[in-house]
Amino acid sequence: MEMLTGTWNNVDTVRSARYTCGHCGNSIASEKAFFTKTTGGNPVTCIYICHICNRPSLLESGRQIPGAKFGEDIRALPNDIAGLYEEARNCASANAYTAAVLCCRKLLMNIAVSKGALPNLSFIAYVEYLSNAGYVPPDGKNWVDHIRTKGNEATHEISIMNKADAYDLITFIGMLLKFIFEFPSKIKSRTSSA
Repeated sequence: MEMLTGTWNNVDTVRSARYTCGHCGNSIASEKAFFTKTTGGNPVTCIYICHICNRPSLLESGRQIPGAKFGEDIRALPNDIAGLYEEARNCASANAYTAAVLCCRKLLMNIAVSKGALPNLSFIAYVEYLSNAGYVPPDGKNWVDHIRTKGNEATHEISIMNKADAYDLITFIGMLLKFIFEFPSKIKSRTSSA
C-alpha cells in the first residue's frame, strides 16, 4: 500500500461515497470528509463522517475501516453465544476471515452445550448432538459439516480462510441461531402475553 504524504485537509465537500457505516450499521451516502492524496496525486484518501452517528470511516482503494458488520442482528441469544456471534461478525468486518471461521466453529460447541450437551466432548460429538436432538434443519447437516470442515482447516492446517468462507459460515450460523433461539423466543413471548 502506498504511503500517505501531504496534509490532511479539514472536513470539506468531496466526491460522494455510498457505504454502510461500520459503527452504526446504516447505509449512507456522505460527501463530507477529511481528505488527502497519496504520493503522486493518485486517488484521494478520505475519512468520511457518518451523518447519522457522526463517527468516521476511512475509505481508500476499495477498503473501508471500520468495515460494515456482516450478518444479521439476532435477538434472544444467551450472553456467551451473543458475544461469540458478534465476535465472528466483527472479525469478518476487519477482514480477519480465519478468526471468523474459528468463531463459527466454536459457536457450534457453545450452542450444543447451551442446549444440553455435556461440556468437554469432542467437536464431532457436539455436531452429532445438535443433529440428533433436532436443532439442525433437515437439510442443514451438510452445512454443519461444512463448518466442521472449514473450522478444522483453520485450526489444524496452514491455510487461510477467505471472505466467502467467513460469510458463508456466518450466514448459516445466523440462520441456526434464529432457528434455535430467536424464533422460539418470539412465539413464547406472544403466547405468554395472550
